[in-house]
Amino acid sequence: MKKTIIIILLLLSLAVVGFLAFRWQARNRAEASGTWQLEQAQLGDLTATIGATGIVRSNQTAVLTWQTSGVIEDVHVAIGDHVDQDDLLASLVETSLPQNVILAKVDWINAQKSLDDLLHSQVAAIQAAQAVSSAQKALIEAERLLDQYEGANYEYKLERAEERVEDALEELEQAKKDLERYQNRPPEDTTRQYYEDQLEIAQRNYDEAVRRLEELKLEKQQAEERVQLARAQLEDAQRQYARVKDGPDPNDIAALQARIAAAQATMNLARLTAPFAGTITDIYIQAGDQVSPGKVAFQIDDLSQLWVDVRVSEVDINRVKVGQSTVLTFDAILGKEYQGRVDKVAQVGTSSQGVVDFVVTIELLNADENVKPGMTAAVSIVVDQLDKVLLVPNRAVRIKDGQRVVYILKDGQLLAVRITLGATSDIYSQVVNGELQPGDQIVLNPPMEFENGGGPPFVR
Repeated sequence: MKKTIIIILLLLSLAVVGFLAFRWQARNRAEASGTWQLEQAQLGDLTATIGATGIVRSNQTAVLTWQTSGVIEDVHVAIGDHVDQDDLLASLVETSLPQNVILAKVDWINAQKSLDDLLHSQVAAIQAAQAVSSAQKALIEAERLLDQYEGANYEYKLERAEERVEDALEELEQAKKDLERYQNRPPEDTTRQYYEDQLEIAQRNYDEAVRRLEELKLEKQQAEERVQLARAQLEDAQRQYARVKDGPDPNDIAALQARIAAAQATMNLARLTAPFAGTITDIYIQAGDQVSPGKVAFQIDDLSQLWVDVRVSEVDINRVKVGQSTVLTFDAILGKEYQGRVDKVAQVGTSSQGVVDFVVTIELLNADENVKPGMTAAVSIVVDQLDKVLLVPNRAVRIKDGQRVVYILKDGQLLAVRITLGATSDIYSQVVNGELQPGDQIVLNPPMEFENGGGPPFVR
């Protein structure tokens, strides 16, 4: 029995050794026969890209809010409707509006009527011409009256008036002296009463002479002032006529147009219109709602053109130029690629957690109804197109002793080949330096232990 067990154990040992030998021989045969996944290094064309992600946005978007209070009378659109600029979207019941909004219509009507009169009526020009004629006549009449107080005739009157003042003054002084001789007599004395009467008469005559002299001088002064006033009125009339003879004053037109615009702006508070042509993408109100200033009503988007804003690292930004083509894919749209073009490249970067990025705006060139604002897009920006350069598959590149290498199969042996990479795409990279030569058999699946820094020696 013991002998049988020993024989069985010996047979099992031989079987294990035979299996291991078979595995070793099979691996050697596999390496020698080239069962590695191989790809020949060769010259080819490379499309170099920079990858980024971003969110789709519409060409233009607006959220419309009410600027006054009231009750919604009607909502004229539905979600998905296309509207043109200034199309009416919703309106408020007129009787629910604040007083200033209602009265704005009255001011608008009055201002419109005044503007129409100003632009089309000839009354202002005719009245201005008549005012000039009247002012000219008034000036002629004022100058004629002034002439009466100039020349020899007026000088003679003035001298005579001054002489009468002097004569009356002498008579007054004499009457005072005459009365002084009888001043001590009783009041009822007839002689004293006579000279008192004479003094009173002399005083009246003197006052009258002075009044007449002052009146004569005042009449000339008034005549001169009337001439000055008439000339000023004529100049005003001529200026007014100059403003209206060739049409209304532009300043008057501008003032009325401003009144109309202000009234129209107030009236427009009672309605919401589309600020640009687009699609109604959301509605937050319905007929009968009570609204107040700031209440959101609609969102409108211009979907005629879609854009994607992506962030590119400062390391790559100088390779991105306006006009470069892009390829966009969406997780929500399987199996389809879209074309784009770089439209804008930010000149100033933004830093976040020590990383500096630049915003690049991509224009979608062939967007369809499947692409919607808010979707996430994967963007590949084509930054270079290289022809006939040495290419290496990205999956074959490894790191050995801190350097990039690929493994090649040469004469049945695996060899590590140093390489320096340039431009890259999703599948291939450009080899700009190193020992790799066209025609070399690149191993796409070297052993796992090689990836940890071990493996065959470098090519010398």
